[in-house]
Amino acid sequence: MTSSSSEEAWAERAAARSPVVQRSRSRSIQQATQIVDAAILLVDEKGSSFTIQELAGNARVALQTFYRHFSGKDELLLAVIERTIAENCADFAQLARQLPDPLSRLRFYITAAVSSLDDDAIGARSRFITAEHYRLHQIFPDALIEANRRFTDLLIPEITEAVEAGQLAPTDVEGDAWYVTELVMATFHHYAFATKDVPANQLADSLWRFCLAAMGGTAAPAPPSRRASASPKKKLG
Repeated sequence: MTSSSSEEAWAERAAARSPVVQRSRSRSIQQATQIVDAAILLVDEKGSSFTIQELAGNARVALQTFYRHFSGKDELLLAVIERTIAENCADFAQLARQLPDPLSRLRFYITAAVSSLDDDAIGARSRFITAEHYRLHQIFPDALIEANRRFTDLLIPEITEAVEAGQLAPTDVEGDAWYVTELVMATFHHYAFATKDVPANQLADSLWRFCLAAMGGTAAPAPPSRRASASPKKKLG
């Protein structure tokens, strides 16, 4: 699912960088999106090891067009991560609409990213995001905080509704949503490279039970055959 480019922070920044923004903002956003589209294909193929010249050729833009929209490769990689997070969150929200109650939707949000780690088709993108996320966080902290906030914003209304239904008793709804976001990200980043002791869906179930208990909820115990194996042996790094 592709979210509207005009709503993306990275696209707005790219458009603002263009000297002709007042008369060609729409064209500028279109070009920025074209460049990021090409970057995503290269990331899926070879991670972040592509050159700007290679990117410009694939995007069918001149080098000066690239530099009108992005200050360099780091800002482009930031845009790829921002767009990936935004599109994933939009997909999660769409899929969660069919779930019957806030606790079911909350569980889906918390487990979806970790469960996806068994999908070889997204492995390259997962490793790219893990390798680049914390490096770019040192350069563009505010932009990445805002990008990650999209996931937190999915959790807050579900936690609030679950509290009203008597299903959860968190200490602080927004604070707990932030901590859950950080824990989901840490688990995802860890297992993007680390060997999994159990299938990803079992890791996701274990993560859900931990978050549920932390927010004052309860769940039916797992079957005996799964209970021991569902907890990862390695600590999160």
